[in-house]
Order: sequence, then C-alpha cells, then structure tokens
Amino acid sequence: MEPIKQTTRYHEMADPQVQPRFSGIPTFFRAPYEQDLTQVDIGVIGVPFDGGVTNRPGTRHGPREIRNQSSLSRRINTATGVQPFDGLRVRDLGDAWIEQPYNLEPALGEIEAFYRKVVSAGVVPLSAGGDHSMTLPILRAVGANGPVGMVHIDAHADTGDEYMGSRYHHGTPFRRAVDEGLLDPKRVIQIGIRGHSNVAGGLWSFSESSGMRVMPIEELADRGWRWAVEEARRVVGDGATYLSFDIDSLDPIYAPGTGTPEPGGITMLEALRMVRGLTGLNFVGGDVVEVSPPFDVGGITAMHGAAMLFEILCVLAAARKQRAKK
Repeated sequence: MEPIKQTTRYHEMADPQVQPRFSGIPTFFRAPYEQDLTQVDIGVIGVPFDGGVTNRPGTRHGPREIRNQSSLSRRINTATGVQPFDGLRVRDLGDAWIEQPYNLEPALGEIEAFYRKVVSAGVVPLSAGGDHSMTLPILRAVGANGPVGMVHIDAHADTGDEYMGSRYHHGTPFRRAVDEGLLDPKRVIQIGIRGHSNVAGGLWSFSESSGMRVMPIEELADRGWRWAVEEARRVVGDGATYLSFDIDSLDPIYAPGTGTPEPGGITMLEALRMVRGLTGLNFVGGDVVEVSPPFDVGGITAMHGAAMLFEILCVLAAARKQRAKK
C-alpha cells in the first residue's frame, strides 16, 4: 500500500528516518514498529515502570520521552563510523507494559516473560526505562543459559539488599542477579560510583566482596575515561556482556530529571566517549534507565538518555555483526 504522502522532490525522504525530525509518529530512532520477532535483529523496547523506586517516582514516563527525543538521532555514528541500521533490522517493539504495576514481584515477572520471548527469538534487546529494578528480569532472559558479564555505568552500585520490606527494588538488582547466577561478578565493572551512605563500609560492599570491579567517581576523575575503557575491556573480556547505563551516572547538570541524583558525576562527553570506546566487546543487550520526565528541565535528561541509547545501539550493532561473521 502506498503512503498518502508521496515525495515529489526529495525522494530520499521516502525513508522515515530521513524525513524532518519533527514529523512522523515517534518510535525509537524513527525505526519501524514491529511485533513479528522473526523480522527483527535488534529490538528497542520501552519499560514504563517505576514500582521499584525508593526516592522520586516518574520513570514510568521515561520511555515515551526518550522515544520523542530519539527523533534527533541520525543513521550514522560519525565518531565511530558504525551504521547500526545498515544490514540490521532495528525495530521498535513497543513497550513491556505491566498489567500488575502495584505488585512488584509479579510486575518483574511480566517483564521477564516479555524478554524471554524476545531473547528466545534471537533478538538482541535494547531497553529504555523505567527504574533500574527492570534490569533484573531482563538479565533473567539474557543470562538464562549462563551468567554474563556487565559494564555498569551508574552513580550507585545497586547491590544493596532488603529495604523497607522488599528484596526487589532499584537499589538491588545486581545483588539479586548474582544470587540467581545471572551475572558473573568477576566479569562486572561498575563505573562512576559515588554518594554518601548510611551503611558502614559503603553501599557497594557486596559489589567488592563478590568480586566486582568498582571504579568510584574519584578514580575515574583521576585516571580518565580512557583508563576506564581499558579497565572495562580487561574485566569483561570477550565473553557475553550486558551494558547498563543509569542516567544518574551523569552529573545532575546534565540529568536533572532522575529519581536519585548525585552531585559530582560524569560529564556527557565522558559518557559518550566511554561507551564508544567499548565498541568491539561482545554485547548481548543493553539499557538506559532512570529518566524521570516530571523532574526534567527542558527535556535535557530525556535528550541525553536518547543519545546514550543510540550509542549503546551502535555497540550492540557492532557486536551483532561480528557474531554473524563467525
């Protein structure tokens, strides 16, 4: 069926990704919306859920705003040369929306069931959240056949334990993931960790005791983003790896719209260059979490979330193409 609007002069604009960025129905990166998983290589998914937050809510609105801001993305990453849409079917799979959002553990189970279908179909998942508790059920799907490594860029280690009656919240997904055998802690690096604590020994004591490599913000600032990239490569090696980017890893000047902001964070340029520097690792999934539009200013947090989602898409695309050659 032919579209109602036909190009008459700029025929390249028949491609929705080349049309004016303020036009069209918002999808992630203006990619086609798809429900047939046999037609997808990389599926971009929204997880509109904030049932696991411990401070400011609002991340349930994150995927919609990230979709909107992702219209600013183009087709080629000029910094790395990666063309994620070239030869790969990148599709917006819609949202892993929750039928029982007020019941935390069943809600996480719904997310898990969604991602098991996606991963079982051979689709690489790229997700926009949503609070960080959503990464646990994603890892249950991605790590179903064996533990994976992880590059985790965040202000918080998210390896806490029970809090206010629940063992499942956005401050504990990676402790639970280790408990469940989904993450190999010796292949996990956590970059940019900072903030105060009410617990002696710090909020990342489990991370260190389990064997994770914790890189506090002070070490990152002293040694630089290039060092962080090399250290990440050393830690995760060439095995299957997940990439999780919490928007609160950024200094609040770049990401005011988040639930638990921490002063003294990563700059946006450092974040971009770190993720670009990870190109070539064997990534099998990734996410951007904790964008909370109700606390945003001028859409800056959602814009930066969309930019990081595109950078993660690029490293996932490079990994997918590399695996296809083997």
